Amino acid sequence: MEYKIILLVVAFVLDLSFGDPRSLPHLIVGYGRLISIGEKMLNKGRAKLWKGGLLTIILVTLSFVIPYFILSYLQSIHIYLSVILGVILLFYCLANKTLIKEGIAVFDELNNHGIIAGRKRLSWIVGRDTSQLNEQQIRTATLETMSENLSDGVIAPLFYFALFGVPGAMAYKMINTLDSMIGYKNERYEQFGKIAARLDDVANFIPSRLTAFVMLVYTFSLNKLGEVFKEGKKHSSPNAGYPEAALALILNVRFGGPNVYSGKIVDKPYIGANDRQIQHEEIFKVGRINYGSSILTVVLILVYLFLIS
Repeated sequence: MEYKIILLVVAFVLDLSFGDPRSLPHLIVGYGRLISIGEKMLNKGRAKLWKGGLLTIILVTLSFVIPYFILSYLQSIHIYLSVILGVILLFYCLANKTLIKEGIAVFDELNNHGIIAGRKRLSWIVGRDTSQLNEQQIRTATLETMSENLSDGVIAPLFYFALFGVPGAMAYKMINTLDSMIGYKNERYEQFGKIAARLDDVANFIPSRLTAFVMLVYTFSLNKLGEVFKEGKKHSSPNAGYPEAALALILNVRFGGPNVYSGKIVDKPYIGANDRQIQHEEIFKVGRINYGSSILTVVLILVYLFLIS
């Protein structure tokens, strides 16, 4: 228990303090390269569904097994060696400070340098076409991304760390990276990435709803829980709608609507009812919600670890 508590607290504080170290090699970049190599080798000919599934199973399994045995081996030599590597690996699995920093950067570019600069900066963090978005749509897309990635980039890795330790967090990040790279419904990935996309749906089922819950708890808005589940079901994704709905209802704004992805218009349903203008200063409130929700999640995990010890 003490081992997991030390890893959790130190890695979380490091992420809050520094965010992603851009000058150093990053775990997720390495995952991406492995996925890219596997996709180029296997995504051709027949049986693409099963080839993509095989790649998914192999990479997810290795991302759990390798750190498990390395950390166990280091623990047998000296606990401090295992703690140091465990902290580094868990730190790489978290992305809250960077997520908030990027969201604020989009709002600042839009506010200080105009709509073209805002569109360009937003394109760094979303998959949709940003070239025709107006100011309201830029702000909306930024907040949607921040709520969804609070789940994917913070709450979900912490959840799987609580259950399965550092290897669990790393396996989850591999699942999430696979989905972000090959989990698309287009000609190239429709079959090859289907199993990866379904696995990501399963892996995020609980964390996405937990994210919505802690956001409501942090903002003293639990009375909106029923409405969050009603609005969250509207989203095409089985999971992304819940943290988006929580943030939309907390801010009393409207998310969703038509957007362009890969040159095609996707008519996303609206989440929330108040189509008011989002103001520049609200990005700082959203940042506080993200920080507060992640800290609350860490506290809940600490309580859980004490209870099972």
